[in-house]
Amino acid sequence: QVQLVESGGGLVQPGGSLRLSCAASGSIGSFARMGWYRQAPGKQSELVATIISGGTTNYADTVKGRFTISRDNSKETVYLQMNSLKPEDTAVYYCNALRLIPTPSDNWGQGTQVTVSS
Repeated sequence: QVQLVESGGGLVQPGGSLRLSCAASGSIGSFARMGWYRQAPGKQSELVATIISGGTTNYADTVKGRFTISRDNSKETVYLQMNSLKPEDTAVYYCNALRLIPTPSDNWGQGTQVTVSS
C-alpha cells in the first residue's frame, strides 16, 4: 500500500510563494510518474505538473514559469515550488504517484489547501 502525505499548504498573499511537499512511503524511484493536481471549488480537477522517472517535467500552461516540480530520491519526497501565486491558484492540491510494475496502481494523497488572497 502506497501512502502519500502532502504538506506545505496555507494562506499566502498574491505574488507570494509556497513549497508543497509529498512524502512517499516507498522508494519514489519505483514510480513511473509523480505529479501534482489541483481542484478548485466548483471546478474539475486539473493537472498542475508531473515528473517522470527519467526526470522530464511537464506543466500546465497556467503555471509554466511560476511553478517547479522536483524530487529528492534520498528523502522519498516530491516538491512543488510555487512562485508568483495568483488568486486563481487557490485550490486543494493533491499528490499523485503512478506505479506500473509489478502491479499497476494510481495513488493519491489526502490533499493540502492552498489559498491565495489578500
